[in-house]
Amino acid sequence: MDTSVDLPGRWIDIEKIIKRTGPFASPSFEPDTKASPNIMNGLQNDYKVLVIGAGGLGCEILKNLALSGFRNIDVIDMDTIDISNLNRQFLFRRKDVGKSKAEVAAAFINSRITGCNVTPHKCRIQDKDEDYYRQFKIVIAGLDSIEARRWINGLLVNLVVVNDSGDIEPDTIIPLVDGGTEGFKGQARVILPKISSCFECSLDAFPPQVSYAICTIANTPRVPEHCIQWALLFGLQDATLEKPFDPKQFDNDNPDHMNWLFECAKKRAEKFNINGVTYKLTQGVAKNIIPAIASTNAIIAAACCNEVFKFCTDSSGYLNNYMMYNGLNGVYTFTFEYEIKEGCAVCGTNLVTFEIDKSNTLSTFLEKITTDSRFQFKKPSLRSNGRNLYMQGLLHQSTVPNLEKTLSELNVQEDDEITITDPALPGNLAVRMRIKYTS
Repeated sequence: MDTSVDLPGRWIDIEKIIKRTGPFASPSFEPDTKASPNIMNGLQNDYKVLVIGAGGLGCEILKNLALSGFRNIDVIDMDTIDISNLNRQFLFRRKDVGKSKAEVAAAFINSRITGCNVTPHKCRIQDKDEDYYRQFKIVIAGLDSIEARRWINGLLVNLVVVNDSGDIEPDTIIPLVDGGTEGFKGQARVILPKISSCFECSLDAFPPQVSYAICTIANTPRVPEHCIQWALLFGLQDATLEKPFDPKQFDNDNPDHMNWLFECAKKRAEKFNINGVTYKLTQGVAKNIIPAIASTNAIIAAACCNEVFKFCTDSSGYLNNYMMYNGLNGVYTFTFEYEIKEGCAVCGTNLVTFEIDKSNTLSTFLEKITTDSRFQFKKPSLRSNGRNLYMQGLLHQSTVPNLEKTLSELNVQEDDEITITDPALPGNLAVRMRIKYTS
């Protein structure tokens, strides 16, 4: 197909929206004319859009954006194409198995849609610096990872500049349109950093991953999942266990890393006479795999791209600020506004009050905060009153004995603050937790 010449009538449907006003248009909307096609010029030349993820949602999003007139698109995805992706990620073919998702998706769109320039990046979103993200008009995320969504949300909030008068500089706001699916359910939302609620504000809407008491994992494993969690929490940090990779660079998308994790978990299971540790189960525990359905991806991607189009053209008011979809028993959608959460670690005061029995051990406290849907910590490190209570990494072994002590034995008094850092928190943020004893 010749992509050097635009097809006649290619944008006739888009022009019906941008060349005439309507009852839902923004007050600042000015329709395009032949003399001043400002909106179309913006879509095709000025606005840069970042798509994060080139999987089930990402393929649909890239296609929708390109067919909506956007020509300057970047896509980031660190994953490679697996044969199981081909039933729903329609930009890929059997010959593409093993190749970069971002690179193949970009090449497909560029070859099929006139003038479209999709630039691929096979890397982690954390590998790009702040200057890279500042160039975009809007970011649209089609991720299957809560951790990645928390990170990009935190970054975009941090990019907002507040002047000496306390006013936000509008040019520094980069909206985030976030989409997610799980089976027949999905959601789309619009996040205006520092203005509307951020992703972290609604974290408790996502069910936390199944977690287990650290003392059970460390000392008395009973089920295969305990052994896999042990390999993740303790095996990776054990310097006596040989690893073919840097444990700090563990990647659950890397087959070599996952093979090591599987073997480590299997040895742990054999030691305690536990059956059932398989490679598939190891993947499920490490990656929290969820089902994906093509029709749900298409619906949520369309909703997300509509919001991007409305925001960039002012042709209609954008979503305020959350839309949920349920296709399990018919077709049901509902929209509502998520409010900014007081004490949000990203856009709020970063201070929360936590109630706990004075007789509870540090191990119990850890279990409570890791299963609390407000935080969804993965590997928390705790400090209070200038002292390490429980740490990951090099200081891990020296703080393990504290797990069996109560908070009061560790000199944590009423109204004392415990500072919690965790890889799940974006950037260098920490949660300050004020302790209230119930007895």
